Amino acid sequence: MDPDTDIGGPLHKFPVTNHSAIVGARSDDQLVRRRAFDTILASYWKPAYKYIRLKWQADNEDAKDLTQGFFANAFEKNHFASYDAGKASFQTFLRTCLDGFVANERKAGRRLKRGGDMDHYQLDFATAEDELASHASTSLSPEDYFHREWVRWMFTMSVDALRRRCVESGRSIHFQLFERYDLSDDGASVSYASLGKEFGLDAATVNNYLAAARRDFRRIVLEKLREITATDDEFRIEARSLLGVIL
Repeated sequence: MDPDTDIGGPLHKFPVTNHSAIVGARSDDQLVRRRAFDTILASYWKPAYKYIRLKWQADNEDAKDLTQGFFANAFEKNHFASYDAGKASFQTFLRTCLDGFVANERKAGRRLKRGGDMDHYQLDFATAEDELASHASTSLSPEDYFHREWVRWMFTMSVDALRRRCVESGRSIHFQLFERYDLSDDGASVSYASLGKEFGLDAATVNNYLAAARRDFRRIVLEKLREITATDDEFRIEARSLLGVIL
């Protein structure tokens, strides 16, 4: 089988770009900082919410308030600009900041009020809560659980982006094949031949469409990963963590 048909794939061909939200958080341009914050928020709010629920034993409403309060405070005070890639990964830095924020709020005994600058983000806490119930783990440390849920969320966002790109480019069948073969629970029982019969394609075309979809998916994962890493080394480490490959 063509190695490109594997989701991990030969990623050495992908260029390392410089569109990092972590770097953008240090910009003097307010618009650049806002865009950087939006990217960081999109990538981390859900793992942060689940982490607060698990580690800090916060109830649903408190976890919502603490999640929104943490990111609102981080943006208002530009905390992400102080990140030093030489000391830790950004994921570790953010989680440490989150722990400090929750600890301070608990110590102060304050009841956070949601709203303000966070109102327009419409974070889907209901879905996050459902996922927490489905994927809760007693075998992982809170830190490992945070990382696992971040990986899960990165893949979820990448799948959604792939779906949109395929629809917009008139290649919906590419995504449908990818979804049926690589994402569905019954994927192990699905063959190229059965998919070909289902979609009216020969096996070679199924193979080609799946290979193209997988290449697009890997590219999207790497694009999103580059946005939330500050250095080439951190980018490569996280790519290995997500895709199991060395760039």
